[in-house]
Amino acid sequence: MFVVVYQPKTPKKDMRVIAYSILEQEKELLIKANSKVHDFTFISNPLTMDTMHFVEGKEVIVISERDVLDQQALVNLYHLGVRSVITRTTSTAHIDLSAAGILRMHVANTPFDDQTPYGIATQVVQNLTNWMVGGCAGKACQCRMDCAKKSADTAQEGGLPHVR
Repeated sequence: MFVVVYQPKTPKKDMRVIAYSILEQEKELLIKANSKVHDFTFISNPLTMDTMHFVEGKEVIVISERDVLDQQALVNLYHLGVRSVITRTTSTAHIDLSAAGILRMHVANTPFDDQTPYGIATQVVQNLTNWMVGGCAGKACQCRMDCAKKSADTAQEGGLPHVR
């Protein structure tokens, strides 16, 4: 005879996040949307080789369309500890998704209808929170990895494969 003990997945305390190319208004809205859940560092400068060292010790980087993540940038970020990327845009054209997939990095955008500055801030925080509890970013997920959430979404969409 054996006993099965249910142990729920313990969520992380918070996500260590750095946001680049942040305008003052965006900073204020992210602080409001975050409600002191995640540990944010804000950088007004764009992400460059000269500013990349600020990511050390961070798990997640939040970028704008002005911050280009090509293969070399992603490799450098990976070696500095970054495992997840959120873009404050609907597009991911400025991110090498194939390279991110090879590195097994999570990538999310902000695809929802509310594209106001506060709507984008809340989407960023929601993506962080989903990852914090071990989940997928759902509709915002742009990863090249297979996960249970994508499989469930595919089934709900009538079995259509995800196009990423």
